[in-house]
Amino acid sequence: MVRAIVGANWGDEGKGKITDMLGEESDIVIRFQGGSNAGHTIINDYGRFALHLLPSGVFYKHTTNIIGNGVALNIPYLVKEINDLVEKGVPAPHILVSDRAQVLMPYHIEFDAYEEERLGGKSFGSTKSGIAPFYSDKYAKIGFQVSELFGGEELKEKVERVCQMKNVMLEHLYHKPLLDPQKIYETLLEYRDMVAPYVCDVSLYLNQALKENKTILLEGQLGSLKDPDHGIYPMVTSSSTLAAYGAIGAGIPPYEITDIVTVVKAYSSAVGAGEFVSEIFGSEADELRRRGGDKGEFGATTGRPRRVGWFDAVASRYGCRIQGATEVALTVLDVLGYLDEIPMCVGYEIDGKVTRDFPTTVSLHKAKPVWKTMPGWKCDIRGITEYEKLPQECRDYIEAIERELEVPITMVSNGPSRHEIIKRSK
Repeated sequence: MVRAIVGANWGDEGKGKITDMLGEESDIVIRFQGGSNAGHTIINDYGRFALHLLPSGVFYKHTTNIIGNGVALNIPYLVKEINDLVEKGVPAPHILVSDRAQVLMPYHIEFDAYEEERLGGKSFGSTKSGIAPFYSDKYAKIGFQVSELFGGEELKEKVERVCQMKNVMLEHLYHKPLLDPQKIYETLLEYRDMVAPYVCDVSLYLNQALKENKTILLEGQLGSLKDPDHGIYPMVTSSSTLAAYGAIGAGIPPYEITDIVTVVKAYSSAVGAGEFVSEIFGSEADELRRRGGDKGEFGATTGRPRRVGWFDAVASRYGCRIQGATEVALTVLDVLGYLDEIPMCVGYEIDGKVTRDFPTTVSLHKAKPVWKTMPGWKCDIRGITEYEKLPQECRDYIEAIERELEVPITMVSNGPSRHEIIKRSK
């Protein structure tokens, strides 16, 4: 069985907790895209962790954790994350890295910063983790695949060619110091030695695991609205955030993905630039941001204050549709217990017309939220484990979201810890 866990919105939906919880019943957990530019916050018996590159199954002894070929592999960052876990008392996780994954280089991070600097006020709000330059190189066929690190003289020749191209940009566009091919080559040899213990033909490994009926979990980063094809382009990430890409980014047949758990937040949040129709501001936003999540709404990678807003039914329904959601996990519901009334965005007004369908970015620029208000429940729901014991107003809010999403909500998270979850039948 292959299950995917993905986000419906801008990311930051609380996927880490859901992945951690479902990892308990999985044999294999796979990161299939993205890099260390976003994080999953997990709270368990070992403490509080913000994972950036490692799959969320690393806390279980029985789980094999895989970095798939679709990931932007920052090798020193990976090794650091593994060491940090062990230093905090977590048993050394079983890690495999695809021999077809590509290596994120130090110069990718530099180019990311240079480009944001060059764009100034028109920048993309990058985390400056090197993700866009990395994927640009991958598709321009000037990236370095893990397998190439073991290739001998061919590697050195490729480094020379790549540096020649990069140095033209560094000299004439960015006016920055040039790359030294010898140093880049030596860096790659260091990376080879660091990653060697983990390298594996992951696609072949998963092929055998599927034959043995292993339970496989695909862990997505960010959410539907950050997908480069179906998101709020160009304010998107550089790899597909959709469950469908899980087959490509892990190396399995697409028909093996039978369950797509799409994580939806009970309100909205986002880090970085881009359209956000239900966004709120001022003291109203400050209060929600302060109460939100485990330690407030601040990015797990950047520490930046997240932009916040009320639940957006238009964006969330679209996010679930484009993911192919078979079920929904609704998160951070407990945060809303302080409100007398809870606004919900149920439509967009664009050029005087109201729509329930999520538009492309050009029209999104003009969209204004259409609000519906629901009564709040005015109490703390943490600790409740049975759906029927939630306040009626709380259940009404959940069921209103379910009707808007047109997908069954099977899990309701009412606290940051692993087992603070209410399960509902489809």
